[in-house]
Amino acid sequence: MNLKKYFVRALHRLQKGPGYTYKELLVWYCDNTNTHGPKRIIKEGPKKKLIWFFLTLLFASLVFWQWGILINTYLSYNVTSSLSIGFKTMKFPAVTVCNANPFKYSEVKHLLKELDRLIEAALERILQPTPGNSSENTSPPLDLELWHQIPLVLIDEHDKDNPIILDIFESNQTTVGNETAMGNQTAAGNQTACSHQGSDNCTYRNFTSAAQAVTEWYILQSTSILSKVPLQERIRMGYQAEDMILACLYGAEPCNYKNFTQIYHPDHGNCYIFNWGMEEEALNSSNPGAEFGLKLILDISQQDYIPYLSSAAGARLMLHQQKSFPFLKDQGIYAMAGTETSIGVLVDELERMGYPYSDCTMNGSDVPVKNLYSQYNTSYSIQACLRSCFQNHMVEICGCGHYMFPLPEGVNYCNNEDDPGWAYCYSSLRSSIRHRQICIDSCKETCNDTQYKMTISMADWPSEASEDWIFHILSYERDMSTNVTLDRNGIIKLNIYFQEYNYRTISESAATTIVWLLSSLGGQFGFWMGGSVLCLIEFGEIIIDSLWITIINVIGWCKGLKQKRAQARYPDAPPTVSELVEAHTNLGFQHEDAGALPRDEALPPEPGTPPPNYDSLRVQPLDVLSADSDAE
Repeated sequence: MNLKKYFVRALHRLQKGPGYTYKELLVWYCDNTNTHGPKRIIKEGPKKKLIWFFLTLLFASLVFWQWGILINTYLSYNVTSSLSIGFKTMKFPAVTVCNANPFKYSEVKHLLKELDRLIEAALERILQPTPGNSSENTSPPLDLELWHQIPLVLIDEHDKDNPIILDIFESNQTTVGNETAMGNQTAAGNQTACSHQGSDNCTYRNFTSAAQAVTEWYILQSTSILSKVPLQERIRMGYQAEDMILACLYGAEPCNYKNFTQIYHPDHGNCYIFNWGMEEEALNSSNPGAEFGLKLILDISQQDYIPYLSSAAGARLMLHQQKSFPFLKDQGIYAMAGTETSIGVLVDELERMGYPYSDCTMNGSDVPVKNLYSQYNTSYSIQACLRSCFQNHMVEICGCGHYMFPLPEGVNYCNNEDDPGWAYCYSSLRSSIRHRQICIDSCKETCNDTQYKMTISMADWPSEASEDWIFHILSYERDMSTNVTLDRNGIIKLNIYFQEYNYRTISESAATTIVWLLSSLGGQFGFWMGGSVLCLIEFGEIIIDSLWITIINVIGWCKGLKQKRAQARYPDAPPTVSELVEAHTNLGFQHEDAGALPRDEALPPEPGTPPPNYDSLRVQPLDVLSADSDAE
């Protein structure tokens, strides 16, 4: 069947009324649609027709404008937060306790001996800057190799326009211009780290107080020394659980140091976690109140603190979820020695919606940063991601890892001997906003999180009236000694409990849904145009009819193009019968004149004469005529 006839009949069956041109189709649509406005355009007079055409166009534009706003609002994936309060038996949080001092000074003194002598001499120079007033002339010579790698200098700013840098261990003075950043006081500390000794490629950290500068410098240098000590040796040099945890009680059940899980934390040494949930099921709290929580008595042994490393004394503790790594430096709190600290806990549960409503992650599997804390078998957290990202950049740029973070496989910690310029590299990376932003963009918040809000209160403990017998009992239980080996400067009592069983759940829900979108689109269409879903179907029908008409026109155009190409092969009109007879007669005379010439050797015909094939002469014109008549 002819393709064009098939499409024409199909169009007629679909339309049952409209014509085969765009104009006829548009008039039929306006006359039969249920949408208000188009009917009035074709039925009213010229003036009203113009008015209704303008109104229909205006309101149709408003509908599309409103639709654009609604669709854009839906695609923005906004959320609303709702707060609900529930009541249930809750899991007791994991409790991590550490000593503010990471190592016993008696255990690490031999490693820090030269560093301590160096810092003592520097403090003497700072406090007695006049030559000859220090007592170092009678002491053994100092090893200044550590000092030259990361020196400390004083800045004299009596003359604001020409501040003077005073090297603590050298007599020379250097005047610097205004372009160098200086401290705000007359004697400010400045920490300098260079890519290598004698290099001008250095970075500076300014401090307004020499106390801050000395502490930061000592931490940086001790990091280099302790990074070369094996992990098991560092654990041995820290505070052991049996020495630190003197008493434990959970609810009405006794507990001891064996109920705690030991981990090594670079900032605080040995830390101990209660109810971590790694090997045993997490404990539930039977009731709210102080009598049903965790009670601890700790000994921090303050007399064995490293003098220049830990300026704060006390216990560092943190409440967190089970199977999560404790980041005490950022989220922990201090408990002061000689006090009883009570911590009332309230629970907030956060439930965020995932993609596309927010860029959160369920378990960190879709985060491009390799989690270095997975070696502890802990769950993902954004703190672990940020630190892993920094350590990965440190390894990539500096060639070694920082002591405060876990190491990737096959990488060593940075130290002054193997990596002389690591301090400069670390300081540059630490102050780099670009690398920091890369880590922030790469890491994601967790979709579900539990936060513990704490109410803290303190009181002196033990009281003066009871401290004698309490210290005697605790000393005897720990050392089996009748002498008092404990004092108020090292004892801490902790009470951790749920204030109430009410917990708050802050959950996100979609502000716009597909139901909201469809109802809003339909409302706008009905308000401005008086239409419905059926009107949209009618509009779709006219689009389909327009496509059919377009296809028919394309087929007709292609067929006309084909006929034009066929006619281009035969530019002259086909010969008539009389012309064929005349051509045949002329051909006969030519054969008679040829005489003895054989048929095969006859002269070639003159240009313009038909070929001597008589059968083809009789058939070819008829084919051409037939093709021509079909084309007509």
